[in-house]
Amino acid sequence: QVQLKESGPGLVQPAQTLSLTCSVSGVNIADGSYYWSWIRSAPGKELEWIGAISSSGVKVFTPSLKSRTSFSRDTSKNQFTLHLSSVTPEDTAVYYCGRGFGGRWEEYDYRGLGTQVTVSS
Repeated sequence: QVQLKESGPGLVQPAQTLSLTCSVSGVNIADGSYYWSWIRSAPGKELEWIGAISSSGVKVFTPSLKSRTSFSRDTSKNQFTLHLSSVTPEDTAVYYCGRGFGGRWEEYDYRGLGTQVTVSS
């Protein structure tokens, strides 16, 4: 059974860096030819794909967030991490991780349940 679980701080202060980790079980993130993505859902906004890291470590970013986004991974722990710098209240959203690429969340092979992040002082 494949499971993905997002973890990280629920509250982040403006201008800080948000780091969220996706812990994966049941499948190895370094196997095959897949992308492991981060996507977010904010109130009143469309689902936004943030970017992805591939099974081989290639990183792809959505242009609007590229300057503030980085990814890392720890294959020994089967985890990958999103780092989003200089956050503002506009980054308040539910953040999801999944195996797939792009904004069509319903087409992802595996999906986490999401974690709420609020940016506020």
